[in-house]
Amino acid sequence: MQKIIYFVLYQLISLSVFSQSFLKVDGKSIVNESGQEVILKGMGLGGWMVQEGYMLKTSEFANPQHEIRSKIEELVGEEATNEFYDAWLENHVRKIDIDSLASWGFNCIRLPMHYNLFTLPIEEEPIYGENTWINKGFELTDNLLSWCADNQMYLILDLHAAPGGQGYDEGISDYNPENPSLWESKLNRDKTVALWKKLAERYTNEKWIGGYDLINETNWNMTDNIPLKNLYQEITDSIRSIDQNHIIFIEGNWFANDFTGLTPPWDNNMVYSFHKYWSHNNQDAIQWVLDIRENYNVPIWLGESGENSNVWFRDCIELMNDHEIGWAWWPMKKIDDIAGPLSVTRTKEYQQLLDYWNTGNNKPSAEFATSALMQMTENLKLENCRYQKDVNHAMFTQVSGDATAPYMENIVPGIVHGTDFDMGRNGTAYFDKQVANYHVSTGNYTSWNDGWAYRNDGIDIQVTEDNIFSNGYNLGWIETGEWMNYTIYADKEGYYDITIRVAVEGSGGRFHFEKDGEAISEAIIAPQTGGWQTWKSVHARNVYLSHGKSTLRFVCDVEGFNLNSFKFKFKFGDFTGIDDIDKSLIKVYPNPSHQSLYVDFSAEERIPKSYTLLNSMGQIVMYESISNTSQSRYMVDISQYPNGLYVLKIDFGEKQKSFKIMVE
Repeated sequence: MQKIIYFVLYQLISLSVFSQSFLKVDGKSIVNESGQEVILKGMGLGGWMVQEGYMLKTSEFANPQHEIRSKIEELVGEEATNEFYDAWLENHVRKIDIDSLASWGFNCIRLPMHYNLFTLPIEEEPIYGENTWINKGFELTDNLLSWCADNQMYLILDLHAAPGGQGYDEGISDYNPENPSLWESKLNRDKTVALWKKLAERYTNEKWIGGYDLINETNWNMTDNIPLKNLYQEITDSIRSIDQNHIIFIEGNWFANDFTGLTPPWDNNMVYSFHKYWSHNNQDAIQWVLDIRENYNVPIWLGESGENSNVWFRDCIELMNDHEIGWAWWPMKKIDDIAGPLSVTRTKEYQQLLDYWNTGNNKPSAEFATSALMQMTENLKLENCRYQKDVNHAMFTQVSGDATAPYMENIVPGIVHGTDFDMGRNGTAYFDKQVANYHVSTGNYTSWNDGWAYRNDGIDIQVTEDNIFSNGYNLGWIETGEWMNYTIYADKEGYYDITIRVAVEGSGGRFHFEKDGEAISEAIIAPQTGGWQTWKSVHARNVYLSHGKSTLRFVCDVEGFNLNSFKFKFKFGDFTGIDDIDKSLIKVYPNPSHQSLYVDFSAEERIPKSYTLLNSMGQIVMYESISNTSQSRYMVDISQYPNGLYVLKIDFGEKQKSFKIMVE
């Protein structure tokens, strides 16, 4: 009996040990405890623990976090500044954020950490050369880890701002040139090693910790990266003295991509993490890192990417998928920005603070500034952010194929906003000639949305001054040959008049509507209106729409206009009695025509009783009953009718079928 009890206890202990789902390196792959390859698809929580000026719209006068904090403290004082940062940390990332990321398709989080939430700067230590530990950072990380575990997501710890700062780029690592950097101070390097040991002690047995990203984007002049490798090896030894479980992620110098001297790997559970921004999305652009994977039989991971268009996002992720490389996007939230899943609303009060900091004019009171700042921390909450579904659609749905989806439920009769074109790949849901920024590859910066508003696709969108039929935005910079698809739902089959809002500063342009590859409107002139925000209505008459869901395409024939919205008004032709007769059994040709139409039938049961021809006003201009029911082809004479759109209704007795006819 005693042996049985010992055996059961041994089995229980073994199960508890081996149930730990630690990620590990297996050759060129990252695998779980079952040996299954895991492709990490992550989101970086930039702006939470480490603020960067461009995310807060402060980069023109305050880029690194210490400068931003100083600006705030000068206005509101130390106590209110502390309250602001406490609220910022509390609201920026909450459980609802992690739950949402999991539901969108992400399976890991990359946490950019600022060392000063975990330990004091060396110049503030009460005992020189020792480390004072701060609970705040550890508690925030503990909470985040619990939310990740609830969603079975891996958490990768990323030391984004190391003691002293690891790069000349002050905004990324909060580097202050007035103090010694990480590379100019042994005390800072010792503090970095000690911090990683402390983190390893705390998280060594946590299965949802995916690994340790030791130092983010070092940017420092050093010979053959020797100081970087020495520090990496010292940190690795410190971690491994405590933690044998977790992957160590190594980034190169110069924005993570210079691995000179950092190969071969010195640990058997190590991954090389590179970053990719603004370059072409082809194999040539990543061959150098593919060579590292092949030459050293080690996994690689795209640890940071983003800050581009939806087209670029989709193409980059498809490239990573093709080569079985995981990735982490950057970042989840920014203030008033289109290139991420969540945008934080910029209030007019916060803009007043930005204007003051930028110009020095109209200094606000401390009370006003405090209120404005605290409102922005409320706006950080996910439920108060603008969810930008087009970004996630590009990153997940579009990567899987050519599927498109409506951006809005466009029901007609009613208003369809020009900005609400379908979501999907360029060339499938819309076509735009300038769709991404590739300046690292080309040397030339190219924007993809010149208006930087509303959506992150290639189509250019700006805030509008038009207040008629408007959602606050208009399409601009439309070029000849560009087009947008709109999924619409027509309540009635028949003819519609469409009112189109346009603005023109120059000579004007021209456009038309299409459906199923055929024009369903005449060419419409966008006339001179007096300015790019001086709006006028033009009209497309007698546009035929079938009942239910269909795709309408807006095509720019000649550039030179801005576009706001379409208002659909039902005109005539409610064909509610038409059944679902297969049109493939009936052929009406030629169409367009100017003399005769021929109607062919390929099924005996489809014997017509009569024809009716209606003009664009819904008036019957011809009716003919069919007496000879043995024919399989009938001719309809249309030579006497003026050019325009008509409807040919074929009556089969209890059933009817209608065809749109163009007489030219």
